[in-house]
Amino acid sequence: MTTTSAPARPGARVRVQKFGTFLSGMIMPNIAAFIAWGFITAFFIPTGWTPNETLASLVGPMIIYLLPLLIANTGGRMVYGTRGGVVASIATMGVIVGTDIPMFIGAMIVGPLAAWLMKQVDKLWAGKIRAGFEMLVDNFSAGILGFGLALGAFFGIAPVVTVLSDALGAGARFLTETGLLPLASLVIEPGKVLFLNNAINQGVLTPLGIQEASETGKSILFLLEANPGPGLGLLLAFAIFGVGIARATAPGAIIIHFLGGIHEIYFPYVLMKPVLIVAMIGGGMTGIATNLIFASGLRAPASPGSIFAVLLQTASDSYVGVILSVVLSASVTFLIAGVILRASRKRDLAALEEGGADKFGSAVAQNTENKGGSSRVGSLLGQEGATATTTKVEKVVFACDAGMGSSAMGATVLRKKLKDAGVTGVTVTNAAIANLDSSVDLIVTHQDLTDRARAAVPDALHISVENFMNSPKYDEVVQHIKGQQS
Repeated sequence: MTTTSAPARPGARVRVQKFGTFLSGMIMPNIAAFIAWGFITAFFIPTGWTPNETLASLVGPMIIYLLPLLIANTGGRMVYGTRGGVVASIATMGVIVGTDIPMFIGAMIVGPLAAWLMKQVDKLWAGKIRAGFEMLVDNFSAGILGFGLALGAFFGIAPVVTVLSDALGAGARFLTETGLLPLASLVIEPGKVLFLNNAINQGVLTPLGIQEASETGKSILFLLEANPGPGLGLLLAFAIFGVGIARATAPGAIIIHFLGGIHEIYFPYVLMKPVLIVAMIGGGMTGIATNLIFASGLRAPASPGSIFAVLLQTASDSYVGVILSVVLSASVTFLIAGVILRASRKRDLAALEEGGADKFGSAVAQNTENKGGSSRVGSLLGQEGATATTTKVEKVVFACDAGMGSSAMGATVLRKKLKDAGVTGVTVTNAAIANLDSSVDLIVTHQDLTDRARAAVPDALHISVENFMNSPKYDEVVQHIKGQQS
């Protein structure tokens, strides 16, 4: 099998993406618990839909103990399996009890750290324990380490994290009270398009938002990144003023983004014309300003960021503000993006007529089909000199940060193409980049994430695409596999 060369040392953006993916990996599996807590809060607190003092007593213990422990346990499992999760939970109890605020940031720090320390301790006597004493050593070593870490977290980490949380919270309150919070869009919108959204949202906004919601019943911070309005406005502009594939795919992308909550679907539209980030920032700032004016917010994180999830988590006194923030942010983005696309429309059409990207993509796919799978795929797979018959492809994985949204859509598209072509015996799944392993034959990623995927599984074949929903490279993959099976 032809393999790729050793990947270059990852740059700063890749490292931030990996950090964001790790944070997302702790939060995303537990979103259901946050939603449940949000519903309990919405129904039973004194200002809720159906106030009930007895059932409202669930709110405090869930946000103080359950949610941080779930995050810590998940982070521990990511580092060192079940054993890491147990020690992470023990240690996190120290940081929870050592402060009087919801300790989400503390859980995201202490959980993985405790699991990593457990992993290092186990290495000290790996293979040195006499037969019959393994369980005794394993249980007591984990218990003793957990005991020590819980005390250390109580006395050492809890005060530090409390100061950090208070400082971040004070910063957020300052921006809110002074009306400067819309400026956050200058960081959030470009960060999303560069796939840094997990680091921003899961690492900062969600922990601070949960803390604020526990005190006031809602938080505007949940809407800074999750508002589907700017993406809707951008895609509407492409549907009306765009050209070629971008215009043709925009209506379907609107459904996936606005109703399905998969924001990644609009990232390629911005990347193909980077000046459109101005429209996204304008829409984002408008949405935040609207929520500031109406003092609106969500009770819990809206994930995925669909309009349904946003409305379900909207506080009872915030529907007008939240709905207006979506409508106005979409309108502003649409107007700015429309002006930009309209101004470049003639040039874009001329480029297509001269054989631009759309015709080129179709020609590549048609050429592969005409050759019946015998074409070379070196450039497709990023391997010079590799031929279509080098590696038998039986397992294909679409990978993205969280392994849920955009990668799931891409996997669905390729599965349908393989089925229509009569190809069998090939599994197509989706996964987070952090969960990739050496059993994969072919990995498909967005072009901004390929370096990380290649670093994780260097011996697999890799394909970079600009748009998970519509790439001519999928047709090449189908013909490549058909050629192997014929």
